[in-house]
Amino acid sequence: MSGHSKWSTIKHKKAVLDAKRGKIFTKLIKEITVSVREKGSDAESNPRLRLAIQNAKGANMPKDTIERAIKKGSGEGGADYIEVTYEGYASHGVAVFVECTTDNINRTVSNIRSVFAKSGGSLGTNGSLEYIFDRKGVFVVPLPEDPDEDDLILDLIDGGAEEVEIEEAMIHMTCEMEDFGNMQKKLEDMNLEPQSAELQRIPNTYANLGDGAFGQAMKLIETLEDDDDVQKVYHNIEATDEQLANLINQT
Repeated sequence: MSGHSKWSTIKHKKAVLDAKRGKIFTKLIKEITVSVREKGSDAESNPRLRLAIQNAKGANMPKDTIERAIKKGSGEGGADYIEVTYEGYASHGVAVFVECTTDNINRTVSNIRSVFAKSGGSLGTNGSLEYIFDRKGVFVVPLPEDPDEDDLILDLIDGGAEEVEIEEAMIHMTCEMEDFGNMQKKLEDMNLEPQSAELQRIPNTYANLGDGAFGQAMKLIETLEDDDDVQKVYHNIEATDEQLANLINQT
């Protein structure tokens, strides 16, 4: 997959997610809550919470909403969430990896299995897609004013970035999962605040689909994304700019 196609996918995907901001806030609040319950409400000593807050700010979540989510995670009682993953195939051989956070695993697996079955896909066993997806750190950072782009890219590579591209006043970069913390520290040292920073599952092999097949596969993926228990959905479709633009127009 070319760099242009990769970053275009990220850009268009963000536009689709922006159109579903209510759902995105729900998932971010759940991530903040789980992060607090896992390692406490101090963002300085809880890297996962710090990252969750950073991504919530990047999505323009109001400060008081973030604070309420932290308080909810700090309180006793409430939902006891667990994290589970599911792997399967959409129609036309599209690989789909689903990350969930749920308080009822029976409900979640039933819903996920139903979505795959109704959309012409099939749910597989855990580990069946390990060879298709690599875990990478993905950062999107606003470009500072009047930068020396060559020096900037060299500094980022020095911090652990393995791929850097600047497009429309945004820096897009990836790093190895093991370098994620180092990359965060490097950005702090450079006074650069990411719009988003997260570990993603990046495909190393791709499915190219015609428009009809693309629409069918995306219906499964979008149904999964709309499920309240689903946090993230990854797939290996290499969509054209036209397919992505049509997807946004339909949202």
